Amino acid sequence: MTVQPTPPPQGGCRNAPVLKERGQREVFCGLTGIIWLHRKMQDAFFLVVGSRTCAHLLQSAAGVMIFAEPRFGTAILEEGDLAGLKDANQELDREVARLLERRPDIRQLFLVGSCPSEVIKLDLSRAAERLSQTHAPRVRVLNYSGSGIETTFTEGEDACLCSMVPVLPKTDARELLLVGALPDVVEDQMVGLLEAMGIGPIRLLPARKIDDETAVGPNTVFALTQPFLGETAAALTGRGATHIAAPFPFGEEGTTAWLSAIASEFGVDAETFAAVTDAPRARARKAIAQASEGLNGKSVFFFPDSQLEIPLARFLTRECGMTALEVASPYINHALHGPDLDLLPAGPQIAEGQDVEKQLDRARAARADLTVCGLGLANPLEAEGLTTKWAIELVFTPVHFYEQAGDLAGLFSRPLRRRGLLKLEAAE
Repeated sequence: MTVQPTPPPQGGCRNAPVLKERGQREVFCGLTGIIWLHRKMQDAFFLVVGSRTCAHLLQSAAGVMIFAEPRFGTAILEEGDLAGLKDANQELDREVARLLERRPDIRQLFLVGSCPSEVIKLDLSRAAERLSQTHAPRVRVLNYSGSGIETTFTEGEDACLCSMVPVLPKTDARELLLVGALPDVVEDQMVGLLEAMGIGPIRLLPARKIDDETAVGPNTVFALTQPFLGETAAALTGRGATHIAAPFPFGEEGTTAWLSAIASEFGVDAETFAAVTDAPRARARKAIAQASEGLNGKSVFFFPDSQLEIPLARFLTRECGMTALEVASPYINHALHGPDLDLLPAGPQIAEGQDVEKQLDRARAARADLTVCGLGLANPLEAEGLTTKWAIELVFTPVHFYEQAGDLAGLFSRPLRRRGLLKLEAAE
């Protein structure tokens, strides 16, 4: 295999000094991941053990109408549960039994911890073991924490997938495992590109259904599609699988580098790789050029939010002509983020964690053309004259791989176009 991604710039950011901050943070909680996970896993149900606030968050974030039948719900902890006046485990067992009787389509049940359930020390791990024994073999019960006390919101998916790794069947076959929840249409594109190169068998985590043949073993190699899956990667490595390190598949360059790393692992020749990727690469470059016309020469400042910040900064600087002033991420894992840091041109302040007041001061001083941040900061910064981009939209929107590359650039260019139109209207 002789295909090589674009060489890294002189002095990338892998060894750049990292500003580590530990203070007040502005992020969603890990329960948010249920919004895309419940759509992905078609026979799963996510039962949050939490408060009415948790229920309201999920209902409003998902936009589920009252007559819909989503694959998530909340076992609401009442005052008696919180005060220890009731046996919370008995209450939970009863609610799970009622749920499974009413929804026979459920094959996987996730008990999702929240801030309230963790505060009262409700042991959902034990509950999951007990309920698995009760409802096996029809239903598999797992648990993970979606609490926002110490996490950022994309860690909800990481915790969910990590909880699945120990129960995956063992295999000695050499297989490619692709890890990370993607919209079905994007997942189909990804698998189609790899299968066209002759790569297989291909397995997915999460699979759409529990009966899909996802297994792991010492001959499994895996590639991550999302940069926030550090715990899942560690769990897979612990079961003997090997990680294929690569830039993440955002934009034409990132997608090509990601595919190239997998193709090299499976011995795909350069001619086959080119035959499969040349046409979609050309479409992606054209789409990016059109969508990023207003981004060239502009500056960008990233607040830590989704853990997508480093690969997105690489995409914006190398493919859209922007200059990154600060790139902050909740966590930086060099085993995962290193390949993107290698490609990110030297210059920006790299920051891990957050002290929001200090970072706000830096953002105001920098006055970047575009500030990427969470919803809680966007409106105040807009009122101060800064142009912002909601970070959470980058998680909910299909942005991976070639066919979505133009849409990804468009997500960043639209706020700048909007700001330009508002200035024109004000001048008139």
